[in-house]
Amino acid sequence: MRRAHAAAGTAAFLVLVPGAVAGLGPWWLTHWQSGPAYPLPVRIVGVVLAAAGAIVLVHAFTRFVIDGLGTPAPIAPTERLVVSGLYRYVRNPMYLAVLAVITGQALLLSHPTLLGYAAAVAATVAGFVHWYEEPTLTRRYGIAYQRYRQTVPAWLPSLRRRPFATDEAPPHGQ
Repeated sequence: MRRAHAAAGTAAFLVLVPGAVAGLGPWWLTHWQSGPAYPLPVRIVGVVLAAAGAIVLVHAFTRFVIDGLGTPAPIAPTERLVVSGLYRYVRNPMYLAVLAVITGQALLLSHPTLLGYAAAVAATVAGFVHWYEEPTLTRRYGIAYQRYRQTVPAWLPSLRRRPFATDEAPPHGQ
């Protein structure tokens, strides 16, 4: 896949999927109206979480274009396994970023409903990763993905572990 096509597909997927889950879903539940105000420090943490989540999300999506030559969309997958950037420390930075954005909105807007929504999204994502994504990546990338799974944690980023080096990943399926 050409990098320009990968970038266009990745941008479209970013708007459609995380945009719907972390933007449209919270808006539908709250219309972005504040509830009874949480203390200011809690709302500041919300701003930081939402902003950090958005930055991580864009970074993670960019890795798919630059390093994977594809998109996060199952219909246009990457040509190479993406193991660079934040993917060296955690296998699912995109999902964690979406959850950070939703949780940040919950704290900023003082809406506990969004915390419940974040929990539902987390459960859905965990099921998707376990039942679809991991088996699909194992079939597509073989031993490279198996080694990646053994080295890099799925959900809790670890800076103490030796990060997965990109030169350890053999090309597709080898």
